[in-house]
Amino acid sequence: MGELNTEPAIDAPDDLYAELLAMHEGLSKDESDAANARLILILMNQIADREVLGQAMAAARTPGTV
Repeated sequence: MGELNTEPAIDAPDDLYAELLAMHEGLSKDESDAANARLILILMNQIADREVLGQAMAAARTPGTV
């Protein structure tokens, strides 16, 4: 089983964040929420480790974890 990595591991995180914001351009709030949900499900499928996903969900509920 894996363990959640909360250390910075993304090259150019500001650029990636800008891409994420751009993904939402022109979308309504409902469309944006749906796009986020689809992205989350796609990434969960990519990770595929239920233990890591459980740790990530718990971390997401705690402000300042990441």
